[in-house]
Amino acid sequence: MLLESFLIPDELAEHYLSRSGFQCPDIRVTRLVSVAAQKFISEIASDALQFCKIRQANVKAGDKSRGHQGKDKRLILTTEDLSAALKEYGVNVKKQEYFADSPAAGTVTVAVKEKQPEE
Repeated sequence: MLLESFLIPDELAEHYLSRSGFQCPDIRVTRLVSVAAQKFISEIASDALQFCKIRQANVKAGDKSRGHQGKDKRLILTTEDLSAALKEYGVNVKKQEYFADSPAAGTVTVAVKEKQPEE
């Protein structure tokens, strides 16, 4: 891989390097850090994809035993897949309470009690 074919821009790498206290005038060092970060992100994404495939294979196996036939071959990457991949690298991810698992999650359901007419 050439140092010109990286995905993380120099400005972004320099920003985070300077925030951590690292100063180096040589752009090659910054690009080397960018390539290392790109490799780290790529490995995490690959591991998360493997967790996703395993999870969906288990779901499909359960559906087949119940008589369901799934035609949808799309992979759906979830936060759980990503957090499982990150856990292998020592990064713990906690899912916030406000993230919704379904479109209706987090919404407030209000039950209105009708008043009985007074006589």
